[in-house]
Amino acid sequence: MPETTATPHICMDEQGRAWIDDANVKVIEIVLDHIAYGWTAESIQENHPALTLAQVYAALAWYYDHQADLDAEIEGQSERLQALRAAVKPSPLARRALLRPEDAQGQVIFL
Repeated sequence: MPETTATPHICMDEQGRAWIDDANVKVIEIVLDHIAYGWTAESIQENHPALTLAQVYAALAWYYDHQADLDAEIEGQSERLQALRAAVKPSPLARRALLRPEDAQGQVIFL
């Protein structure tokens, strides 16, 4: 079980990851919603109705207190994802889709 720290609504697990207490949501997930979609705390709470607005604000506050570390973790995850994507070959379905003939207007011709 994660240990509760002095930060209200935030607890740390054994690997040092921050979680929202009483929820199965990592702080980084809330941060990614905030960064990727530009969502406000209220928008995040609307999209995560199991969280309270206080929990969302606490997650964002924790992020801004630890921004350099979380930004580095996000960048590392992005680099790992790009490496995985580069290493995977397209599926047979994807290869067939790429080979579909198109007409002069760029419309796919279904055979």
